[in-house]
Amino acid sequence: MIGAIDIGGTKIAVGQVDDQGRVISRLESPTDAAGGYGRALDRIAKMLRETARSNGGDMFGIGIGCTGPVYPLTGEIGVVDFLPGWQGENPVADLTQMFQTRVAIENDADAAALGETSISSGAGKRSLIYVTVGTGIGGGIILDGKLYRGVDYSHPEIGHHVIDPTGAHCACGSRGCWEVFARGPAMEEWIAENAPSGYLHRNGLTAKRICELAEQGDGLAQECVDREAFYLGLGLANLVTLFTPDTIVLGGSVMGSAQLFWDRIKTTIATSCGYVPHEKTELRLASRGPDAALLGAAQVWYHRFSKNGGGRDEQ
Repeated sequence: MIGAIDIGGTKIAVGQVDDQGRVISRLESPTDAAGGYGRALDRIAKMLRETARSNGGDMFGIGIGCTGPVYPLTGEIGVVDFLPGWQGENPVADLTQMFQTRVAIENDADAAALGETSISSGAGKRSLIYVTVGTGIGGGIILDGKLYRGVDYSHPEIGHHVIDPTGAHCACGSRGCWEVFARGPAMEEWIAENAPSGYLHRNGLTAKRICELAEQGDGLAQECVDREAFYLGLGLANLVTLFTPDTIVLGGSVMGSAQLFWDRIKTTIATSCGYVPHEKTELRLASRGPDAALLGAAQVWYHRFSKNGGGRDEQ
């Protein structure tokens, strides 16, 4: 068994994953980031013990997927908006000491990418890009079967490549990032700016609700969905042009309504990728549903420590 931990901005999931890639047991807890790292660590340790106990008590290792920038070599958490005050904390060192086993950590999108390469439809793919679309846009990149790391082993922020320098300001300090146009809240913002004064659905809109309205025939919601699909396609087209990957996998809350975006995404990719064989890049949805994050976290451990895993930092 591998102990698997998914640390998000709102919840922490912990489970045990067997060597067949099955989540055998799992527990969840609110992150309560404001309550401090120490308390969250205690909850994680308790959940690890409880999930392991239900399966005989043995853990061969622990893998962690964590939101925001992390430092895989040192195990430290970087500056994460959703985890205020956690910068510099080291769950790898702390859990290694507590459980006397090897521990590895990666950004959660990198963990998800590793998880996708472990399933049958991802096996054997030399290059795969995982893209998650929700409150933001993130991703993980697998090249030649290994997790790609940039300079200083940094994690590529694919949601912050600029697609329109005259666009709105982004939290990263730039303007017109892909995330500004295509994240879930961008749909809500567009409706707020473009809805007529008498629009009946103005209040309390979410990306999910906008998609529901579009399916019900609401014209403004349909226009919003078309715009979202176009910008999703534009960013994906850039990834296809730059990396010509075997596969792009789409996940995240917005992709729960993928059927509304799919045709427009594919059309935009086709019209934007004139010099690469875009039709040979497979575009598909994430495969593992609610267990995906924990399966990805387990793969973080295998990627770091198994004979068939490893990455640039281990060479």
